Amino acid sequence: MSAATQAPATVPGAKGHTDGAGAFVPVQTRSERLRSYDPAAFETPTGREVNWKHTPVGRLARLFADVPGDPGAVPFAVTGPVTAAGLAIGSAPRGEVFVPEDLPAAVAWTRSAEALYISIPAEAELDEPVVVAANGTGSDLVAHGHVVIEASRHCRATVVLRHAGAAQFAQNVEIIVREGAQLQVVTVQQWDDDAVHAASHQARVERDATLRHVVVSFGGGVVRVNPSVELAGTGSRGELYGLSYSDSGQHLESQVYLHHKGAETTGDVLYKGALQGEAARSVWIGDVLIGRDAVGTDSYEANRNLVLTDGARAESIPNLEIETGDIRGAGHASATGRFDDEQLFYLQARGIPEDEARRLVVLGFLAEIVQKIDVPALQEELFAAIEDELAEGAAR
Repeated sequence: MSAATQAPATVPGAKGHTDGAGAFVPVQTRSERLRSYDPAAFETPTGREVNWKHTPVGRLARLFADVPGDPGAVPFAVTGPVTAAGLAIGSAPRGEVFVPEDLPAAVAWTRSAEALYISIPAEAELDEPVVVAANGTGSDLVAHGHVVIEASRHCRATVVLRHAGAAQFAQNVEIIVREGAQLQVVTVQQWDDDAVHAASHQARVERDATLRHVVVSFGGGVVRVNPSVELAGTGSRGELYGLSYSDSGQHLESQVYLHHKGAETTGDVLYKGALQGEAARSVWIGDVLIGRDAVGTDSYEANRNLVLTDGARAESIPNLEIETGDIRGAGHASATGRFDDEQLFYLQARGIPEDEARRLVVLGFLAEIVQKIDVPALQEELFAAIEDELAEGAAR
């Protein structure tokens, strides 16, 4: 049955999954959430639902409506060593991995008549990244998009998704990493301040393959990028990293799901965020599920946040679910705090002025994520962007 005609995948009792009282038992586990291609299967979020309670739903309201968007609102430009193609609903491999788990994703699936398809050939080793640049043309324009990235057997490649300009944009990204492939996907959000971006990334990693997935969010009024990765094959590996820098009035969010399904799988999740300015907000929710057949698994997730000014707030919620006792290791951690006074004192005691000392602490804190991106030119660009953010904060 094709993705275009298959019946909605529905978990009984899942619809509505709020935290309300009464006989209804809300869905708390990420794996139990409703998944469906049909927007009508989802209720419009109110902010009481488990997966929406930390999100300013009012600012995303236009992405909840199942109406056509402006097809020219967010044009894509693809550069690099492979040629992109189009992929209609029902055409493989679109829908092989991706099933929407919230309303904006279901609307984006329905309203994206043709997906952007990037296929990395088997055995290919690409030294140059494939870059997909999306540039919004107006903050009042609604747009939908679906991207399919397929890394064929034993290939090695990097795909960079870049977002700039302004729009109300609901986006799906479907990632398939075939046996033995090594794929790096980096999504960079440098939107204008009035942009709204809700993105759902879903990936499957097959036997002995590796996916490195990196979310970098600087710009945008509300940016919500939710990656979901299934380590399906024996010996597969998932590396999920994130970096955000939230300014006054910005809401930057990621709800991360890592499902260890195959045996001998390895997961490494690390997200870091900095916040400065009144009403700067970040949200990170990390869910790791080690399934009953995922014996020999080694998994760890962590989130660290650095609050630079009064009025900023970071929400950090790690969750770990284990269905087998035969694992190598599993753990999670979360920490949110201000500057380490000892670090500042150490630097100032060596003659470094306070402002410079603070700059070095922030750069050192965020550098760990930037250095995990195996694209030197992009590393330099992101370090420069962090410097710009620090300079803007110092000027206030």
